[in-house]
Amino acid sequence: MKQKVCVITGANSGIGKQAAIQFASAGYLVVLGCRNKIRGELALQDILTASGGSAMLLLVDMGLKASILEFAKQLRARFDTIDVLIHNAAVFDLAQKERQLTSEGVESVWMTNHIGPVLLTEQLLSLLQNSDDGRVLLIASKGLLAMPGLTVDLQDSEFAHRRFTVTKAYYQSKLAQIMYGQWLAAKLAGTNITVNSIRVPAVQIDLARHTGVSSFQKWLYAIKSKHALAPAQMAETYVYLGTSPTMRGKTGGYYDEHHKNVSAGRYAENPQNIAAVMQLTNRYLA
Repeated sequence: MKQKVCVITGANSGIGKQAAIQFASAGYLVVLGCRNKIRGELALQDILTASGGSAMLLLVDMGLKASILEFAKQLRARFDTIDVLIHNAAVFDLAQKERQLTSEGVESVWMTNHIGPVLLTEQLLSLLQNSDDGRVLLIASKGLLAMPGLTVDLQDSEFAHRRFTVTKAYYQSKLAQIMYGQWLAAKLAGTNITVNSIRVPAVQIDLARHTGVSSFQKWLYAIKSKHALAPAQMAETYVYLGTSPTMRGKTGGYYDEHHKNVSAGRYAENPQNIAAVMQLTNRYLA
């Protein structure tokens, strides 16, 4: 039987790394999509050792269109089929105070967390279609529940004319991802590709990777982390949604860490709002 292929972006640490270990342990060939070569190579060795399975590293910066296109090109050259695509990579630097643009001139959080995953998915649809059970997983956050009035700013998604906060930028991008997931699921209805989103709750992170975090923020996180999931626990949901036979054919959902399909809220589920967000999104892909 042909070995199944799982592509995970941002797989050099946290949930992504743990998911890579679990997918490799389950017999998948895991492709780690990482921005940093040194961190990616170290993670690759850890994953191979921990899983005893198959994995490989390809470099990609999800904030740069040129890098995403090159990553997709390399995947198409190596594989004729991708079975699972997980958009785990995201920018959320607690120390970031000001809006930052990528070298291609797009606000970095919006590009990395939303536009990048959309572009990569579009580039890999042909490989996903070759799977008899292609699955796309988008990652959102339970933190959206604390921002019930949040919308995607259709006029200023990049914070060019309003006050930037990394928190608002992050959650806007995750809201857009949920809406994209519903749109793509509807577009691909009747095909062999399913699309679902995951609502990630508080998960333990390595603060050493976030330079510039204040002592107060570290103290707050220490309290919060006592009730947070370990990355390996959250990764189990990634694996369940990516591999479980019970998820075959189920699409357009938004699942929590207990594998329960939950509501994304009225705004995110409104067809007119979804269409407007996708109209905005598609302008970046032209």
